[in-house]
Amino acid sequence: MTQFKGVCVGAGYFSHFQYEAWGRIPEVTITAMCNRDAGRAKTIMDKFGVANHYTDYREMLEKEKPDFVDIITPPPTHVEMCRIAAERGVHVICQKPLAPTFEEAKQIVAGAETAGIRFMVHENWRFQPWYREIRRLLDDGAIGDTIHVMSFRSRMGDGWGQDAYLDRQPYFRDYPRLLVYENGVHFIDTYRYLGGEIASVYAALKKLNPVIAGEDFAVVVFNFASGATGLWDANRYNESNYPKPRYTFGEFLVDGSGGSIRLYNDARLTVQTLGKPEREHEYPHEDRNFCGDCCYTTQRHFIDRLGDGRPFETNGLEYLRTLAVQDAVYESAAKGMPIRIAY
Repeated sequence: MTQFKGVCVGAGYFSHFQYEAWGRIPEVTITAMCNRDAGRAKTIMDKFGVANHYTDYREMLEKEKPDFVDIITPPPTHVEMCRIAAERGVHVICQKPLAPTFEEAKQIVAGAETAGIRFMVHENWRFQPWYREIRRLLDDGAIGDTIHVMSFRSRMGDGWGQDAYLDRQPYFRDYPRLLVYENGVHFIDTYRYLGGEIASVYAALKKLNPVIAGEDFAVVVFNFASGATGLWDANRYNESNYPKPRYTFGEFLVDGSGGSIRLYNDARLTVQTLGKPEREHEYPHEDRNFCGDCCYTTQRHFIDRLGDGRPFETNGLEYLRTLAVQDAVYESAAKGMPIRIAY
């Protein structure tokens, strides 16, 4: 079994999920972490058994000489951090959003390609167990050979009032682009994973809470190259009627030529073939870590592909296609018209 030495940069809210997941991958040892806040760093080190702490990630890369770095920091830091790691021949798994702009994201990907390192975006939505299972059902023809429509409805209820987002991710309040940039990109990538390439989009975006900078409401229609249609109906202002909305983040319906697949808020999956009643579809999922343990599955994929040399599902060039759709969503909302995707 090949062993990999890793280091991490970041100690924010979401980093805890990633440190915890690394601890369950036997091929990986996280030898060091970097964060400017010594208190936050100590919390990570004590909780997850990380031995060494640095305040300068360049020094950490030089002294630790890791096989890979996990970058778990805000988007504006990613261009430089990815470049420095690539120049040192260190493989990179980088948190999303990948960069503040599409052009900066392309710089990151080009730098990794030029340096010849392995690069993957930590895009964990498609690795949630219900989407892996839906993909298997689609591949098996459980609802026919053609997708008619994919429709997701999300109401998170964490973005209303004067203290919106402050208890978990306060920087959300200042993002000039919020809902699609931070959360919708997950669904764009997952829709591409399930339905193939997206040919055009038509979007309506709004800001419901006046205390934040960016949009917190979106209705987006995706037109797929296959002829399928996708709908994403989401806002972070209104509330879910499910006690744990952050498990699946909402409800999903896939209609096909032979029936329908439904994902419920509690992660139940059902299949209803045409002319027959809806039936429960059993599959393994566990309320562990984050959203069905998808951080572990994402990071497991990263290590598996480092080991066998096969492409990452969310490698840089692949992920730029997701970001092209994201940019088209914003362009469509600004112009009030459908936008074709320029890949």
